Amino acid sequence: MLSGIFAVLESSGPDGPVRYFPAPREDTALGVASGLTVAGRGAVVLMQNSGLGYGLNVLTSFNLVYGVHLPLIVSWRGHDGNDAVEHEVIGRELTNLLDVFRIPWNILDCSDVQLSVETWLGHLGERTSVLIVRDEV
Repeated sequence: MLSGIFAVLESSGPDGPVRYFPAPREDTALGVASGLTVAGRGAVVLMQNSGLGYGLNVLTSFNLVYGVHLPLIVSWRGHDGNDAVEHEVIGRELTNLLDVFRIPWNILDCSDVQLSVETWLGHLGERTSVLIVRDEV
């Protein structure tokens, strides 16, 4: 679902407007992004919803405790029940899981991407915020 975003990031090169750092796991990506944020650099983490489980320890023991706010873009695999079986549980419970941890979220509206992104980023001053992507972008 995020292949288009990854393609743009990967093609921007080291001198492009953004620097792309691929990470082997989501918890590693959150750690690197947190370090960049603390150092005053902006960072965004992209992941599948299945990877959110790997990142929950980092989010709950560091980001949410110490107020290191990160924008997260999370693909919503399994949200409609038409995906691989391993995505069914997290797909069904993604928004409930985010609500449990009081992490604000917005669903990307592909008909008005700019408004969706602005609304999502508006939460960032408050805390870590998630933009959920259901369709390929």
